[in-house]
Formats: sequence, C-alpha cells, structure tokens
Amino acid sequence: MERKDKRKSNKPLILIVSGVVVVGALTGGYFAYSAWQKSQELNKAEKSAKTFLNYLSKQSFDQFPDLLSESSIKQSGYDKAAVVEKYQTVFSGIQAQGIKSKDIKVTQENNGQFSFTYKVEMTTPLGKLKDLSYKTIIKKEAGTYKIDWAPSLIFPGMSGQDKISIGVDSAIRGDIVDRNGEGLAVNQAFDQVGVVPGKLGEGEEKTNNVKAFSDQFKIPVNEIEQQLKQAWVKPDSFVPLTISFDPITTLPTGAASQDTIVRYYPLKEAAAQLVGYVGTITAEDIEKNPDLSSSGIIGKVGMEQTFDKQLRGHDGGNITITDENGNAKSVLQKVDKKDGEKIQLTIDKNVQSQSYNIFNNRPGSAVIMDPRQGDVLAAASSPSFDPNKMANGISQTDYDVYANDGNLPFTARFATGYAPGSTFKTITGGIGLDAGTLKPDEEIAINGLKWQKDASWGDYFVTRVKEASPVNLRTALVNSDNIYFAEQTLRMGEDTFRKGLDKFIFGEKLDLAIPMNPAQISNEDKFNSEILLADTGYGQGQLLVAPIQQAAMYTVFQNEGKLVYPKIELSKETKTKENVISSNAANTIVTDLLGSVEDESGYVHNMYNPDFSLAAKTGTAEIKDKQDTVGKENSFLLAMDRSNNKFSAMIMVEDSRKNDTATNISKPLIDYLEANTK
Repeated sequence: MERKDKRKSNKPLILIVSGVVVVGALTGGYFAYSAWQKSQELNKAEKSAKTFLNYLSKQSFDQFPDLLSESSIKQSGYDKAAVVEKYQTVFSGIQAQGIKSKDIKVTQENNGQFSFTYKVEMTTPLGKLKDLSYKTIIKKEAGTYKIDWAPSLIFPGMSGQDKISIGVDSAIRGDIVDRNGEGLAVNQAFDQVGVVPGKLGEGEEKTNNVKAFSDQFKIPVNEIEQQLKQAWVKPDSFVPLTISFDPITTLPTGAASQDTIVRYYPLKEAAAQLVGYVGTITAEDIEKNPDLSSSGIIGKVGMEQTFDKQLRGHDGGNITITDENGNAKSVLQKVDKKDGEKIQLTIDKNVQSQSYNIFNNRPGSAVIMDPRQGDVLAAASSPSFDPNKMANGISQTDYDVYANDGNLPFTARFATGYAPGSTFKTITGGIGLDAGTLKPDEEIAINGLKWQKDASWGDYFVTRVKEASPVNLRTALVNSDNIYFAEQTLRMGEDTFRKGLDKFIFGEKLDLAIPMNPAQISNEDKFNSEILLADTGYGQGQLLVAPIQQAAMYTVFQNEGKLVYPKIELSKETKTKENVISSNAANTIVTDLLGSVEDESGYVHNMYNPDFSLAAKTGTAEIKDKQDTVGKENSFLLAMDRSNNKFSAMIMVEDSRKNDTATNISKPLIDYLEANTK
C-alpha cells in the first residue's frame, strides 16, 4: 500500500515537469523563429544596400529608383527621374571615376528599420576624394526593403536643390630638355583645326567641303564624319579634328581654328622611342595608380612615362557644394596646384638628330656616349614614328601604317638585346690578355676560311671572311678573324672566360631610366658545348647585349680598364667599376683598333682623318637556322675617339645585306662627332 500511494503521489509532479518542458520548447521555438526571421530581414536589407552601392560604383544611376523609398524622394522635393538626372549631372560634371565603398554596415533598429552607414572614395580631376561618410535608413515598403533617400546621399552636406561646382587650376607639365637646355618635350601653342557643322553646307556642297578638309589635313573622310556624329555636336559647335604643327594660310569652307597648348616634340621621329609621348589618362591608368586624377595626360612610353610623376605635378582647384543660387556652402575637395618639374637629360639634341638621320629609315640604332662620364649623348632607333601624332590625336589610318610596319617603328632598338658580333672580340681579347693565355705578338698559323677543333665537332665549322696566316692579335682585330678568337677562347677555357665576363655588367639591371633586359652570356649558367664557348668568343652563340649595354662595356678601352656606367639624367653622379680589365690589356686592344681606320686595308679606313685619332671595330652577327646557309646579318660599328676620349659610338644596322652596313652609313655622324663634341 505504501508503494502504491508513493506512485500515485508522483504523477502530478511528472505532469508538471512535462508541462514545463512543453512550454520551454514552445518558447525556444518562438525565439529561434524570431531570430531566423530577423536574420532573413537583415539579409534582405543588406542585399538592398549592396545593390545600391554596386550601382553607385558602376554609375548606373538609372537603376536607383527601384531601390529608393518613394516617400523619401517626394519628401526631398524630387521625383525618380529628377534623382537620376541629379546623379548623372553631378558625377559627370566632376568626372568621377573609380568609385569604391568601404566600412559598410547595416544594423537592425528596435523600430524594425535598419541603419545603413558606409564610406565612399572616388577619383576626380583633383585626385583622390576619400572618406566621405554616409548614413541613412533602410525600411520595408510594400514588402521590399527600400533606402531612405535625401540629397545628402549624393554628397554629405547636400540638401534641397544644392549643386556641385568644380574649378580646376591645371598644372603645367614640366619640360624635358637636353644637356644644353634645348627642348625635347615642351608645351607649345599651335592651331587646333576643326569644322563647324553648320558652316559646311548641305548635300553635295557639304561633301565637297569635307573632302577639301580631308585632302588638306590628311584625315580620312570617314573619320571626319564619325566625329560629326557625336551626340554633343550641334550646328554651331566647333568640332576639333587635328593639330596643325605648320602655319595655316588658308582654310576650306566650314573649317575653323583656335590656339591651343599641346605637348610638342621638336625632334619628332629622331627621339620618339627615347623621349616617348603622352596620352589621356584612362581607367586602366587609374587602376595601376589610384593617386591619378580622373582627367589630364600621362606619360605613355619613354622618358615621358619614366619621369611622369615628376613631370606631371598635380592640378589644383576645389569641388564645392553650393545652394541653388550658386552660393558656396562647404568645400568637398581642395587641392593646391603644383606644376611639374623640368627633367634635364644627358642627351645632346644635335647629336641625337645626326644619329637618327644616318639611317634614312633603315632598321637600326645608334648610341653615342661620353665614355669619361657615362653621359648618353644620343640613343636613336630607326625606323620611327611621329610622337606628335601619338600625343595629339593620331588618325586610325596613320596608326595602322605604324602598327603594320614589319620594321617595328615602336621598338627601341637601342635597348633591345642582340648578339653583338665581332665588336665583342675586343672583350674576349682583353680577358685573354689578362689571363695570360693570349700573347699579343704570338703568331698563329690559320689556313683557309673555315676551321673546327677536331672531328668531334661533326659538320660544324667556324668561318672567317679574310684569309691570312699567320695571325696575331692586331691582324685578328683589323681583319675581324673569327677563327683566331675562337681558338683563343678555347685556349683560356670556360671558367677563365666566364670569370672575365662576370667582371663586366652581365646579369645586372642597370640604374638607367630606359627599360631593358640585363645582358646575357648564355641561356644557362654553363656553356653546353665547346662549340658554344668558341662562338661566344667572337660575339655570337647565345649572347644578348643591347647597344646601350655594349657601349657601356666598351668604355673600358677608353678608361684604362675602368667601366663607366651609362646615365641619362644629367644630375646623376657617374658610377664606375674599377679594374674590369687591366690598363695594359685595355691600351693594347684600343691601340690595335687604330689599325682598322689607319691601315688602307682596314675595314673602317673610309673614316680616316689625319687630324683625328679614331679607333674602330666592325662586327657582323649572322642569324641563321643551320650551317652552310645564308642567314640574316646584323652589322655593328664600334668607333672610339682616341684624341681626347670624348665620344664612343655604337652603331647597328639590321639585315645589312639588304640595308647596307653600319660602317658605310656612319661617316657623316663620325665626322660630326669629331668636329662638335667636347
């Protein structure tokens, strides 16, 4: 009985406990559902916020109305169309680009609404405009989450019918000048020529007037017509079409001109790859450099690109919020103008022109240096292009002519790697002299025009142009004997040869404002055969050395074995590398090279001047697929002043069988350098 009574007394307790569990489960389910529902609402509010900011970044303002609270738009005194128009007017007016959002927060409030805060940055013509802080609410309207809109969402501080005004004080781009202060890239006034559509006439008269403009200014008719179809063009609009760098005496009917300041390159084609040119800042430029303004010009290639930051300076001005009557309320962005710096190069304007002119459109390059200081007096590449066209509006037709030219006018050949050919024998000779394996007076018997070390070379032979025997260092240099230098390179061996080459600038990235790959000895750290070792000794194999790098290496022969690095900025200190070869080796080589000019049979005798001491070495590098075939030849000339060591010249012509040799075309330049360099 006691056990039964005890069991009965427990039942109410069990029911009570069960009831507590049921109530607890219901309460937990309610709170879980409520939390889930709030999470869903927050996700939807965040989606509205992110969509709004995504449209803002793309400046897709026509998509805004579906995201904005219609009641808030009306309360601000706008309608949907007016909101879109306002954004378009403001953001196009300040040329906003690169709009980005950060610190985005959407937080649920107690009243069921959501607080929405974020920051925005963008690029304007005055540079980066950042840390603009915004705050609004997101609320549910007709089942969707809408952003409460007010003019302050355009820019903080705006209200009612406020406007945005922008005033820009444009920076003046710095000049690029030569060593004597002569302009290489300057700002100059020229005639901007265009047409006024309403003055062209109609029908056949218009056709004839457009054709007359096309003929006079060499702009295709279809390109003129495309410009006239632009949306902004009105009958009385001036539609600019080109810059005239020559004086204009007459204009066809419907044409007009106005003065404009443009970036001008006085040397035109003669220094195009070196000096470069400018172009309009693009979105891609801003992506690479967020500090750029959204408008203006930037250096695209050459010195204009290398020194762009110093040359460009930065525009000044302000972006201001005004009321609807134009009265200033607050300043969003204010920047003081800073004009660009002047950049002075080591280039001599006249030497640059003379260097370019010898090519007469042949593919090649000329590098002229002062071997004592390393100053690059000229770096010319041919064929070339007119940078004035590139900077000031080139027609598609003219651009296509450059782009389709197989001789690659945009290529800076002075900074392009080539096998240096026989000019490199001077370096091989210097290393051999210092190693003691090459004895200058030793005469070596060499018979015939082809040679191989032994039968292990198979069908591969080293060839030479002139038959002579016996051969010593001087005759080998004067006659440019490949066999002699192949034998000498094998005699010194790979380790000695490479150690000697490593004292030069192979593998070094030069501190020079001209981009180029480091000079290369071979594709691998070791030669894979004796044949490659021999070929390298007379300047072929896998050697790749840009003409500027060659000119730098050969300074050892005018500086008692000291290498002087090239420089292009006049203010830079001269950098040197001591004891690259011994003074004895340097003087022996350069003295022997006098024979190339002074001997009547010397390859450079055409440049002989009894009043001037010139040392020279010719070079030919042949590029061919296999032995015993005729390949493309590149011709080189190294010419060094020995009267005062005031200049060295490294001249190259590609495909010399077709385009003539460097020696044959260079006399006018050498004569000019002898008479005019200091």
